[in-house]
Amino acid sequence: MSDFTTLELNKDSRGFATLWLSREDKNNAFNAQMIRELILAIDQIAADASLRFVLLRGRGRHFSAGADLAWMQQSAALDYNTNLDDARELAELMYNLAKLKVPTLAVVQGAAFGGALGLISCCDMAIGTREAQLCLSEVRIGLAPAVISPFVVQAMGERAARRYALTAERFSGERARELGLLAEAYPAAELEQQVELWIDNLLLNSPQAMRASKELLREVGHGELTPALRRYCENAIARIRVSPEGQEGLRAFLEKRTPAWQGEPSNKEPRP
Repeated sequence: MSDFTTLELNKDSRGFATLWLSREDKNNAFNAQMIRELILAIDQIAADASLRFVLLRGRGRHFSAGADLAWMQQSAALDYNTNLDDARELAELMYNLAKLKVPTLAVVQGAAFGGALGLISCCDMAIGTREAQLCLSEVRIGLAPAVISPFVVQAMGERAARRYALTAERFSGERARELGLLAEAYPAAELEQQVELWIDNLLLNSPQAMRASKELLREVGHGELTPALRRYCENAIARIRVSPEGQEGLRAFLEKRTPAWQGEPSNKEPRP
């Protein structure tokens, strides 16, 4: 996978990738270069059909401190059209991350401020430490969480988003779990062990079935119960049942063995 200056993109031999925010000396704060590199990295992930899922993480003590102050100072001197170009790049990043076909899991520790909440909200799932500190901090510096707002509202609910966007209060990883922004919040000392358990669990699943489920949930999540939606769901399950992985999963279940996904050698040992 390509070399980056502000990121690391590592592919595990088991078939998943970890995308690391890697500006540890700046607490993984965003700047224009990181945003562009994230767009490129997500394009690479989208083009790799062998990937089962992706982890999004931050190097060091913090997930991300939000926008880089030096970059913010430069932006303050730009005209409207140049700022609009910057906003469009950030929006491209968020939308492309949200639209990835593979499942995405954010792992949050330390600070996650401003746009970092957008990245977390764009992922399908997120876990973190109970002690993590999250904040929609934009109003403290005279801004608004505009580009990330659709994803934040979807992830934590409109009422909670209103509170934290308007007050800029910090809230803990445990509170983020209560709001649904994090699926689970763990003691910091247990985080890496829990990440491995999540990886092991995801590796048990059919990659194509996970992709199909993600597409299905995107379609039904905000739609009315129309005849067209019903037909979409009917066709979705019919397609997955006759797919190679659907057939393998059903055979393995009936034969009481572990399924072999994506060309893995079939394990004929009975399931315990």
